[in-house]
Amino acid sequence: MRTKEEMGNKLNELLEKSYDAREGFNAASKNAKNRKLQEFFKQKSQEREIFIKELREEITGYGQIPKEDGSAKGDIHRTWMKLKSSVESDNDEAMLEESLRGEKAALEDYKEITKEKDLPPSLSSKLNRQQQNIQSSINNVKVYEQMFD
Repeated sequence: MRTKEEMGNKLNELLEKSYDAREGFNAASKNAKNRKLQEFFKQKSQEREIFIKELREEITGYGQIPKEDGSAKGDIHRTWMKLKSSVESDNDEAMLEESLRGEKAALEDYKEITKEKDLPPSLSSKLNRQQQNIQSSINNVKVYEQMFD
């Protein structure tokens, strides 16, 4: 098992990426043309807000200070997504592709931390549930992508 400081840092990384995902999904919900996609992206943004609250609590429990916002890399990615969606005629499909890419990356981050030995049961439960929600999101994005085939 990692030290408390290492675990707090790793959770802060997940927190930072959750901020990025929340903002990305929020932007996608505002930019999507399809009403179902708007709702899907909005729900994913709200889900990430819950992740953020849970991760902040856990980080504090590890004696760390939770980060307050997303990464600069996330800001750049969101800007790129906005630019891409504004120039592509089929921006809903582009946003789905980007969300799929982001969710797959998030899933890998969660798999890495959940394979840690001796995670406290409450943390393990939260992280596993969040990981399952991300996997469900990936499955849903693949279903929505079929609308464009």
